[in-house]
Amino acid sequence: MLLGFKTELKLNNKQRTMLAQHAGVARHAYNWGLGLTKQILDHNRDNPEEKIKFPSAIDLHKWLVAMVKPKNPWYYESSKCAPQFALRHLRAAWDDCFKKKKQPPRFKKKGKSDSFTLDGTIKVIDHFKIQVPKIGILRTYERLPQGYKPKNVTISRKADSWFISYKIEIKPQATIKAVARVGVDLGIKTLAYLSTGIVFEGAKSYRKYEKKLAKLQWRNRNKVIGSANWKKAQIKIAKLHRRIANIRQDTLHKLTTYLAKNHSLIVIEDLNVSGMLKNGRLAKAIADMGFHEFRRQLEYKCQLYGSKLIIADRFFPSSKTCSNCGWYNPDLKLSDRWFCCVSCGSFIERDWNASINLSRWSHRPTQACG
Repeated sequence: MLLGFKTELKLNNKQRTMLAQHAGVARHAYNWGLGLTKQILDHNRDNPEEKIKFPSAIDLHKWLVAMVKPKNPWYYESSKCAPQFALRHLRAAWDDCFKKKKQPPRFKKKGKSDSFTLDGTIKVIDHFKIQVPKIGILRTYERLPQGYKPKNVTISRKADSWFISYKIEIKPQATIKAVARVGVDLGIKTLAYLSTGIVFEGAKSYRKYEKKLAKLQWRNRNKVIGSANWKKAQIKIAKLHRRIANIRQDTLHKLTTYLAKNHSLIVIEDLNVSGMLKNGRLAKAIADMGFHEFRRQLEYKCQLYGSKLIIADRFFPSSKTCSNCGWYNPDLKLSDRWFCCVSCGSFIERDWNASINLSRWSHRPTQACG
């Protein structure tokens, strides 16, 4: 199976400038293509009798070479792959929009999500060196996987750091499982409560650094946009955002790896995360936990370590059902942290009760992985 590998680059000033140039070329090509495709869509809407065929990524690149490059010679200072892949990504974004999977693509802004993709002669020279077209040899802080020849690489920037990522092929390795079946109940108070009784606390990284982030943003409120001090403040804010995201990712990776390696069958709920985020009181706490990222990681790690993932029905009342006798309590509120059964007298923590019910889920699953 294919897995993504991403690591930070160790760069000098010249290399940083070259990467920024490539990101600028990719951004310019993307924005030019987006403006052109929007004009075509507007024309087709206003003139249904004289419709213009919506261009493919190849058509957009041909027009870019003929119309844009001659007027902007700085395009030739960067690899031709950067604008090519930018237009491919634009076409893919429009395809997702036409299929109603995502919103229409937006224009890219300098300094925000800067990235570009390269292909061609890419070689992993050493444990800490990789050669890419036009730019040359790049060093990394982390050891690179050996024995792989990437077809293409994506270089992106977060705050003032640059990262390189590419796909590597790994054979699934089934591990010895200590537990046959486990139910996992996700929550806000605790990230995950397992039916085995083990509790994983959430990182709550945003809550931890919320005041510091607000302080940095408050200090930046009166700075002149585009000035040197404004840029320094923006980098500080971006670094803190990256730290918050890294702490959350680290917590989720440790939890999902533990589950996939040590449990043969894992049952989780089919949470409506987008709907949950519409709750104004709990949206910040829910987003800070990363429920969607938890499920994404668990899906591919179950395939990697030979486990099976079952997604229980979204409307399964795991919290309101007694795990001992099956009595249903329709009046249980979100603020009630303990489940008290009037039928059998069982008194158990709410999340643990839900995880036990999930571990016994035997109906037809909505989705299974692994």
